[in-house]
This record gives sequence, structure tokens and C-alpha cells, in this order.
Amino acid sequence: MSEYNREQSEAIVLVRRHLKTLSPSGLAELKTRIRNYVRFRKEADQFLQDYFSQICTQKCYQDHYSACCSREGITTFFADVVINVLISSAEEIDRLLRVLSLPGLGTKCVYLGKRGCIWRIKPIVCEMFLCEHARKTLFDKDPSALKEWQRLKRREKRYTWPDRPVLFDDLETCFIRAGYSSSLMYFHNSPGLLRVKSSASKKSR
Repeated sequence: MSEYNREQSEAIVLVRRHLKTLSPSGLAELKTRIRNYVRFRKEADQFLQDYFSQICTQKCYQDHYSACCSREGITTFFADVVINVLISSAEEIDRLLRVLSLPGLGTKCVYLGKRGCIWRIKPIVCEMFLCEHARKTLFDKDPSALKEWQRLKRREKRYTWPDRPVLFDDLETCFIRAGYSSSLMYFHNSPGLLRVKSSASKKSR
């Protein structure tokens, strides 16, 4: 198992283990916390399906144009894992762990199946990435689509950019307080994100 696969697998196992220790009310509280985010992700997914499905299928899957979905090139936040485990079935999580246990073969992301990503809700970095070709193909012709995409990108920051209290940071904190640690907890370990939080804290004083 590669280091990347090991980190991913450990995070999934850690999250699953902790969620099993929660009371029904504790689990319900976590699901309530992510409700607005899940709604946002559904809207983002629908936008991408409506506008980019054909473009991305041709360039990424048929012509192998883009570097997206590359092997061990996908950044996943700890909160991505928490949210995915919360809304996935046991069978879906077992499938993720199985593919992570396989030898790292090929050039594509370990999570890329025949029908696309095998996560129930894929990592936010994947969802909100559009290559230059895809952007130019659509946005140069459809300014209204560009405005909608910009609106979605602004909404993304409400959950992921820690210049204010945000969901992704909050979910990491919940697990840290419960005694857990993961290399995917970037909101508490990444120098860049820590600087954003520090700067925001100074401005609020």
C-alpha cells in the first residue's frame, strides 16, 4: 500500500470508528451540521452535470486530455472523509477501503471507477476543479454560466476558507477534541491555512 493510500485508508477507518461510538443524537447532530453543505454540493453537481458532462467526458475519459483524476494527485480534506462516511452506506465505505488496499497500478486516481468517482460525495477539490479547456469552452460562450460558477465558488468558501468559522475546520476540531489525529487535518496542520486563521483572528480583535 502506498503512503497516499495508507493515509486515506487510516482516515476513513478513524472516522468510521468514531462515528460508531456516537449516540443517535450525537450522530444526528453531525448530520444536521453538514445539511447545508450537502445541499450546496447537490447544486454544484447539478450545475456540472448540466454544463460540463459532455465536455469533460470527451476530454478526460476519451481523449485523456486533462491531468485531473491523476494517481495520488487528489487532495482530500479530513472533513471530506467525515462527510462522505456520514452519508454513505457500509458497503460504499467497504468499497473505498478495498480499492485503497490494492497495489497502486495505472496513472489514474484510485477512487476513479468505470462510472466516475466512487465517493458518494467526492472531495471538494475535485468537485470545484475545472481545467482551462473546459472553462474556455463554456464560459467564453455563456457568460450567465460563468456568473453561476462564480456564485458557487463563493459559496464553497463559506465551508472551506477559514477566514471565519467554517464547517471543514469545525469537523476537524470535533475529532481532535475526541482524541483523534490525522495527516489529512490540514485546517490544523497546514501552514497556509493556519496563517489565514491567524490573520482573521487578528482582524477581529
